[in-house]
Amino acid sequence: MELVSDEQLSEWIWRGVRGTAAGAVSLLLGVLTIPLFVLSVVSLALCLVPGLGQVVLPLTTGLVRARADLERRRSAQRGVLIARPYAPRPSKGLPGGWRRFRWILQDVATWRDFAWLLPGGIIAIVLGALSLALPVYGFEGIFLIPLWVWLGGAWYGYGAIWPIEDLGDGFLSLPQGAVILGLALFAAPWFRFAEAWFAKLFLAPTRAAELRLRVTELTETRADTVDAQAAELRRIERDLHDGAQARLSSLGMTIGLAEELMERDPAAARKLLAEARDTSNTALIELRALVRGIHPPVLAERGLDGAVRALALSLPLPTAVDGGVPGRLETPVESASYFVVAEALANVVKHSAATTAWVSLRHESGLLMLMVGDDGRGGADPYRGTGLRGIERRLAAFDGTMSLSSPPGGPTVVTMELPCVLSSPKTSPSSGTA
Repeated sequence: MELVSDEQLSEWIWRGVRGTAAGAVSLLLGVLTIPLFVLSVVSLALCLVPGLGQVVLPLTTGLVRARADLERRRSAQRGVLIARPYAPRPSKGLPGGWRRFRWILQDVATWRDFAWLLPGGIIAIVLGALSLALPVYGFEGIFLIPLWVWLGGAWYGYGAIWPIEDLGDGFLSLPQGAVILGLALFAAPWFRFAEAWFAKLFLAPTRAAELRLRVTELTETRADTVDAQAAELRRIERDLHDGAQARLSSLGMTIGLAEELMERDPAAARKLLAEARDTSNTALIELRALVRGIHPPVLAERGLDGAVRALALSLPLPTAVDGGVPGRLETPVESASYFVVAEALANVVKHSAATTAWVSLRHESGLLMLMVGDDGRGGADPYRGTGLRGIERRLAAFDGTMSLSSPPGGPTVVTMELPCVLSSPKTSPSSGTA
């Protein structure tokens, strides 16, 4: 029985290779960070010179923040998320002169960035150098030393005990080199993880900054929610005006004409009444469709699980629904969850060129997770259309989040999370519970 499969071994090797490559990038960035630290010290010293510091410090701060933002993005690739902590610019236009200078100096994040430069650069250099040196050392023991000794040379300085002078000693370096190379590939991703956590100590927002960011986020979310509600009200008003309202007005005029013709031309009156009946049926259908767009009846009757399954059956491509929600959600959350799934599936049908799709519903530890995937061409970008951005705004109103995985060639997976609680167990026959 094999302890590690070939696929697991291959993944482990590639993870180590990627970590080594990232270590090389860290080494380069660390070398570049040290001069940036020197420039920062000089810029702070020039603040004592009237007028000169107002010009030099903002430029230097821009470079430092760009370097810090790059480190935040690299940390996110390692799974260590670091929020951007900077204070927003003054609301009255772009700051200039003393206002910009004070805005930079009074921001605690500016000083934390400066404090990170030197130790962050040193850590990046040390860990990056280890990430490169260890694999090279192992590669040397496995390949270079045996080859050199076989060609008749002698190798000194490798191995903790003996110099390598003959072919037998050369091949004895093989197991040592293999162990070192294996340890290097294993340690390389952890070096990157340690570097990311060290950066988080300096570059993450303080509690005050987190509170400020949270207030800003809630303000933006509230504005998006108000805009979305206003747009929805305009849509409902437009649909009523152009659809049901126009037909009901026409219905009233038709019935009025039928009343006038009732005694003079009963046949024409009956024809008008038949038209009125058809118009009333059409208006009723449009009203039902309008109400269904506000809150689908199937959602009220069968809950999120049943509504999503019914939605999947109506799509023009095979769509599997996995899992379920073992209870009822609060009505606003349930409605938002249904419509984000519907929007994601609509994007699949319109843009993905997929042959199959799937939906996963999970609720664990107060968190609702919705996943929509397809086997289409991939390449989805939330900034090139309004569909995914609309999903983000709808989720943000409930502190929900959306993440997207859509490499070119597919597959595409949209993951949506909503913090919520279950209000009651399912009682509908479709739930399978009593």
